Amino acid sequence: MILPIVAYGNPVLRKVSKDIDENYPLLDKLIEDMKETMKKADGVGLAANQIGKAIRLFVVDASGFAGNEKLKEEQRERLKSFKKTFINPYIIEETGEDIRFTEGCLSIPNINESVVRKNQIKMKYLNENFEPKEEVFSGIISRIIQHEYDHIEGVLFTDKVSSIKKKLLKNKLKKITDGKVNQPYLMEFYN
Repeated sequence: MILPIVAYGNPVLRKVSKDIDENYPLLDKLIEDMKETMKKADGVGLAANQIGKAIRLFVVDASGFAGNEKLKEEQRERLKSFKKTFINPYIIEETGEDIRFTEGCLSIPNINESVVRKNQIKMKYLNENFEPKEEVFSGIISRIIQHEYDHIEGVLFTDKVSSIKKKLLKNKLKKITDGKVNQPYLMEFYN
């Protein structure tokens, strides 16, 4: 089922999300609905608070970057097959170079800004079967995960831009909050 994506301005996007356990109601259905919603909106990641639930859960499907011809073939192949669910994730370590890359967000449509993030992270999380995992991610996959992780920490990518950029974005963000935005997917506005 396609779910509405919560728009900028809704307080749920600023909440630090709570851990869940395997008894969370209808979790399998929620995960499938999130994947379907993300795909319909042409996203590469979706956090639970973006659909109104302040729980530590996000899904990633990096295949949207697999067509980038600037990447090596092996990188494109890895992106094409990278699809994961992260339950109760925690970043243990951020390492590597600071990399600048233009990001966007389904909750903040029509805004793309350059954000600096570390190139590599080490993360612990539970998979869909509640099996504990600890993995290192790098490159674009690391960036997607960090973006979604920020969501469950109540942080938006626009928080990471310069003060000047924030001032320049103020009117655009207000339009989103007021529901004055066109997007090709279902959204839920707070006002």
